[in-house]
Amino acid sequence: MEKLDSVLFYYIEKAIKSYRQFAQRELKNAGLSITVDQWLTLNYLNENPQITQKELAEAIFKDTASITRIIDLLVTAKYIKRNINKEDKRKSNLSITNLGLEIIDKASPIVNNYRNQALKGIGIAKEDHVKMVMKTIIKNCQ
Repeated sequence: MEKLDSVLFYYIEKAIKSYRQFAQRELKNAGLSITVDQWLTLNYLNENPQITQKELAEAIFKDTASITRIIDLLVTAKYIKRNINKEDKRKSNLSITNLGLEIIDKASPIVNNYRNQALKGIGIAKEDHVKMVMKTIIKNCQ
């Protein structure tokens, strides 16, 4: 059996966990009471206003229960509104409130800063190469 620290996937997982912890710390240090997952949800919804809850969950890699909890928290915080779909009463339409748009505006520079910090010293060529490798792994696993 090979040692754990000789396996590429160990480093992929460790990088993801380290990045998420760093990102959450940066949001908190900026005085924002929003989680990384809430930010991703809000931002993706802002970019795709007609998206369904199921599509949103798939886009940000969450299961149905997790996205429901995240949306519930965002509704409670008054960052988004849930409106009953007129054509299908079992569905809801999600929309970002003015308060939600304000938190996006406040969080965006923080997110850009911590993303740049995480990628410091990597460069565009290496970043593109890593993206290519990640896409290949994804394709191989589907």
